[in-house]
This record gives sequence, C-alpha cells and structure tokens, in this order.
Amino acid sequence: MFELSDAALTALWITLKLATVSTLALLVLATPLAWWLAHTRWRGKVVIEALVALPLVMPPTVIGFYLLVLLGPRGWVGGFLESIGVGHLAFSFTGIVIGSMLFSVPFVVQPLQNAFAGASGRVLEVAATLRASPLDRFFSVTLPLSRRGFLTAGVLSFAHSLGEFGMILMIGGNIPGRTQVASISIYNYVETMNYSAAHSLSLVLVLSSFTLLMMVFALNRRFKVVGVA
Repeated sequence: MFELSDAALTALWITLKLATVSTLALLVLATPLAWWLAHTRWRGKVVIEALVALPLVMPPTVIGFYLLVLLGPRGWVGGFLESIGVGHLAFSFTGIVIGSMLFSVPFVVQPLQNAFAGASGRVLEVAATLRASPLDRFFSVTLPLSRRGFLTAGVLSFAHSLGEFGMILMIGGNIPGRTQVASISIYNYVETMNYSAAHSLSLVLVLSSFTLLMMVFALNRRFKVVGVA
C-alpha cells in the first residue's frame, strides 16, 4: 500500500526545498560563467571547462569529503565563520545547498554555454548597430533566444538534486528534519527492512524525475516548432 509517513514527508520537503534553492542560486551564479565560456577566446578556458565538468566523473563522496573539510569547524571557511561567531556550515541546510550547487554545476553551465553560443552572431551585431548596450543586448536578445538552455539547465539541476546521496551524507550527515533528504531516508528504510516505506518514497522520486524530464523534452520540441533557439 502506498503511504508516506510524517518523517518521509519531512524528508521529501527538505529535498524539494534543497533542489529549488540550489537550482535558483546556481542559475544566477552560473549564467555569467557560461556567458564568458561561450564567448572568450582565451586558450586556457579548457581548464575552466574541465573544472566545471569535474563533478560528472568525481565520486560524490569525494566532493562531500572536501566540502566537509572546508566548511567544518577546522576548515578555512568553517573556521573563519566560527571565529566571527557565525558558526560552521557542516551538517547544516546551508552546507548541503552549497554541496548541491557544486555537484550540479555541469548540468547548468554546459546547457547555458551551448545556448549562449547559439544565440550569438548576426542578431547581436544588428542590435549593436542600433546602439544597444551590451547589457541591453543580453536581456533583450540573448536571454529570449536562450530560453531552451535555461529550461534544460533548470530542470536537469532540479532533477539531479532530487537524487543526491553520497555528497549530502558527507557534508550534511543524516539529521532528521534538517539534512535528512529523501534519498537518505530511503537508505534508512532499506537498512531497517522497511521495504514498503522505501518503495513509496522511491516511487515519488521516480515519478517526479520522469515528469520533469518529459516536460523538458516536450517543451524543447515545442520551441523547435516555433523556431526558438
């Protein structure tokens, strides 16, 4: 029987909040980087592109471990925050948001970079001849032409955040109501042989991820029909 306990609903809420916050923040922060990568002719940009793609091949626990070292009470960032009375970020919601953003960087930067590269050229040259400033050209020309890229980046980042496990377990631990996300709850259910609860929560994540990806493919197809880049 399909049923979600209060603990499972709480974990699901934390997961959705994590995915939403990290995706929105990453879209804002990754846009300038993707724009620069799409237009720079600096030969060394391959190093930046490799760093951006690193989470695709790096084990999640490795990323989580170094974040724990960095953001913990003895880390550079965590230690500094402790010294000014703010408190370190390990085992906190803020900590797992930072981890989720780092782990999802390639899923946002790469689609945006491709979209910005495709939106360049003749249209921007015409806008420049009409005395549109670089900022005007970006908001009035580039952004509308890059809607598919933003849609793909946002949905991929959100869906990817729904299933994060190893990285979050390392930097956030397994604190109910605070850092215990749905994937960790599923692991806990399996450990206690509660397969029914694990199945119910897993089914929610499967259906959510499938729906998000189906929406991306449907909207991308629609944009192709109307000729939007």
